[in-house]
Amino acid sequence: MKDQNITLFDRLQLIFLSFFGTGYAPKAPGTAGSIATIPLILLLDYLSLSFSAVIVFTLIIFILACFSAQFIQEKFKTHDPGWIVIDEVVGMLITWLFIFPTINWQGLLLVFILFRVFDIFKIFPASWADKKMKSGAGTIIDDVISALYAGIVLLIIRKFLYPF
Repeated sequence: MKDQNITLFDRLQLIFLSFFGTGYAPKAPGTAGSIATIPLILLLDYLSLSFSAVIVFTLIIFILACFSAQFIQEKFKTHDPGWIVIDEVVGMLITWLFIFPTINWQGLLLVFILFRVFDIFKIFPASWADKKMKSGAGTIIDDVISALYAGIVLLIIRKFLYPF
């Protein structure tokens, strides 16, 4: 990226896609991005947003992430670089929506662990999206699928194993 002309607009997109730089963590940037999402979840809870408002917020982040990832990946001729962690942010938010408005430490820990497990292992069709979708949306959608799996397991745990 150093060789290219980087505009202010590019810099803003890099900040957004790396979720304020957490994607540049030297090890496990996806995990860093997921952990950095927890304060965002706490902020959304503090603001007492409704379920619908959090869905709209998550959808806006998702759409912006798809377009931004497409633009930056085309500009820098790359696909799904590790520093893009806005997809983890979207995934964590979606996973949390399955237990919204729960905001206790057990729930947040399970949101984090389950999302990371499903994001790392990429169960089909997440694996297909990760490998075959060579677009900005593809960069984000595999995490959305992983979040849906994580959310379903989260509901099962809450209902049958551990009512947190």
